[in-house]
Amino acid sequence: MTAGHILAIDQGTTNTKALLIDRRGRIAASASRPVSIRYPQPAWVEQDAWELWTSVAATASECLDRAGGATLAGIGVANQRESVVVWDRLTGEPAGPCVVWQCRRTAPFCAALRERGAESMVRRRTGLALDPLFSASKAHWLLEHIPDGFQRARDGELCIGTVDSWVLWNLTGRAVHATDLTNASRTQLLDVRSLDWDEELLELFSIPRAALAAVHPSSHIFGATVEHGGIPAGVPIGALAGDSHAALFGHGVFGPGAVKATYGTGSSLMTITEGSAASAEGLSTTIAWSRAGETRYALEGNIPVTGGAVQWLGDFLRLPSPAEDVARLALTVADSAGVYVVPAFAGLGAPYWNDAARGLIAGLTQGATAAHVAHATIESIAYQVCDVFAAMERDTARTLPALLAGGGASRNDWLMQFQADILERPVVRSGVAGVSAIGAAWLAGLAVGVWRSLEELGSLPRAEDRFRPRMAAGERARLYDGWREAAARATGSLPHRAGKG
Repeated sequence: MTAGHILAIDQGTTNTKALLIDRRGRIAASASRPVSIRYPQPAWVEQDAWELWTSVAATASECLDRAGGATLAGIGVANQRESVVVWDRLTGEPAGPCVVWQCRRTAPFCAALRERGAESMVRRRTGLALDPLFSASKAHWLLEHIPDGFQRARDGELCIGTVDSWVLWNLTGRAVHATDLTNASRTQLLDVRSLDWDEELLELFSIPRAALAAVHPSSHIFGATVEHGGIPAGVPIGALAGDSHAALFGHGVFGPGAVKATYGTGSSLMTITEGSAASAEGLSTTIAWSRAGETRYALEGNIPVTGGAVQWLGDFLRLPSPAEDVARLALTVADSAGVYVVPAFAGLGAPYWNDAARGLIAGLTQGATAAHVAHATIESIAYQVCDVFAAMERDTARTLPALLAGGGASRNDWLMQFQADILERPVVRSGVAGVSAIGAAWLAGLAVGVWRSLEELGSLPRAEDRFRPRMAAGERARLYDGWREAAARATGSLPHRAGKG
């Protein structure tokens, strides 16, 4: 077994984290930095690509400095998915903003493709709905708004990449433009069965192959670092993986039968499947993770706004620490008093996939307070997760015994208890806040030889907290029925009820 540590970098939507993991799976050091988000127009979301990279370099350097000279065997990178950067291949300068996964600016373009009848082909090849969430339409928009963007991309002057590719490009000193199968499977440009960029999809979205990254397994030596501050030169980069996929791996989900939820700005539920069959329940078929000779598929449900709704409410109420203060405010009341919040700020994702849905607050009475709205906003996270969990059970035709939970909002104990109650299943929360980073470290460790097998990884100690359902079945049904009615109102699908005469 190789000596040394794995540096895991998790570049997320709201912050960048770094963990240093030793060969026994223990965290030797950590660091974190926030990153800013811009909202230039309603439903538009973007970030500064340079800020994302500088946050990675600074956070990694800080983590290594805290470790006091630990030797590095490799680096693993987890990243926010679907967000897109276009940059100049010669200068390395970004040619526009990083268009973030939440951004809906390409909704008209996607609608036009649906009107042309492209939806069935896209879903068949990629396993994904034709939706602005995914990367291809964002890349098209960026090329459209860069002078001579399409021609420059065809000529190889521009690189198009998801955030993992952008981080890798800079870690290697502009030497390597590559991505992994998990990130590629979220672009709508990869055929998930052939595991290669698809010519018909490239033509549909007008994306030149010359600008795209090389595609490799998640656990793979992509290249080596050049020196960046505290990051030494010559360290092999042994893994790239989308954050949700890395979290699945970090939970130790190596085969079918378990489902994990990552609670962040949005949330993702994922469960491994036996094959790549399409979903009948509005879920995505995606690549769970991959290594040499092994590619695992999964069903995934993406919820665009969960923790982001808590942040929004805190900003709306002008609270000093928006997310934390909303959580505290919610605990000042015992329940939501019949109030429901549906955070469909720019439509609803899985299993609804309804772009026309809009956010609403239902069930208000004169007795309702800001605390009840705060309580309902946090409850909306659990309800949306329950919607996707139920769709997964129907799709897989199996009872899923528990939910594995990770991500920022999972640290909220009462949310986890409410989640267990609404699911009527135990919720098992990772004792480590950075489970995506853990997964990236494990994948990198396999590539560089720190660990030799999945069995060895499975034997590493993992701290967990367990929340068991304790709500009466009748109360659970009443609350969830109220949620489904509120969601139906948000999507405009609630049948008209005649008034009493």
